Amino acid sequence: MSVVKMEKLFKYYHLGKLEVPALKDINLSFVEGDFVSIAGPSGSGKTTLLNLIGCLDKPSKGKISIGNEDVSHFNSNQLADIRNYNIGFIFQTFNLIPVLTAYENVEFPLIIQGEVDKKVMREKVMNILKEMDIVDLWDRKPNEISGGQQQRVAIARALIKRPKVILADEPTANLDSHIGEEILKLMYKMNQKHKVTFIFSTHDPMVMHYAARLVKLHDGEVVSDEKKH
Repeated sequence: MSVVKMEKLFKYYHLGKLEVPALKDINLSFVEGDFVSIAGPSGSGKTTLLNLIGCLDKPSKGKISIGNEDVSHFNSNQLADIRNYNIGFIFQTFNLIPVLTAYENVEFPLIIQGEVDKKVMREKVMNILKEMDIVDLWDRKPNEISGGQQQRVAIARALIKRPKVILADEPTANLDSHIGEEILKLMYKMNQKHKVTFIFSTHDPMVMHYAARLVKLHDGEVVSDEKKH
């Protein structure tokens, strides 16, 4: 079953009286457990596509479904609910809340979801921190840990709510190649263990190498879609 499906999807932006196409006739679907890299040069439409999948924007035309729900015409509150329960985000700049500890950053999505049982939250957070091999850093703030450790906290934060899909925008861009490869291996391990779909936007050849499926965009169009293994 598809966790994300796009049919005849278009996205336009307006510059004055000009209508600029960012995405043109996108037809893609991603299934449970996919490990996908979306690649292409700057301006190819990668970020726009991730924003649509992440319910941060709406298409100009066409249909996008998350799970069984057509979200194409959802209002802002409905899109926020989809993001809160179905989509995890990992960013190149980590986007951790600087005044919160690692534990509190990972706990935060559960609070947003309305979880109030402190014992349940603690068990979930500590378990995911153990999976990320950073449980000993639970009380550290982001400026007290390394970039690689911050990205592990960000992965834990994305996974804690057990989303259908995790979107990773250039997740290795701010890491050296050795740490970046460690992070990719960790994400692949989580992909296999939890069967959560990972979709990357990237320029990084290493990310493309690790991806099980590679979708290439150019000028807002899909030019290839290759399953690698």
